[in-house]
Amino acid sequence: MSLPSQRRRLCARVIGRVQGVGYREFVRGVAMGLGLVGYVRNDLTDGSVEVLAEGQADALRSLLRRLESGPLLSRVEYVDSMWESCSGAFAEFQIRR
Repeated sequence: MSLPSQRRRLCARVIGRVQGVGYREFVRGVAMGLGLVGYVRNDLTDGSVEVLAEGQADALRSLLRRLESGPLLSRVEYVDSMWESCSGAFAEFQIRR
């Protein structure tokens, strides 16, 4: 189990009705509120959304729970997630195009 102060990286792919419904803006708002850095972007090849976030392990677990519900107009079918070591490569959380 991770220590609460341990910095980690969460890589997630969100599958479902997650494009064109404000999902990226939702993720950005949640991530920033949790003090996370990284990015969210649409995958135009399969209609999913990719999330890469770094920060405190507890905050990342909170983000993962929110990814599973999404904003009001979304319909999340599945979230595929993977944990990695934190790279420290990001200064903020961005929406990438």
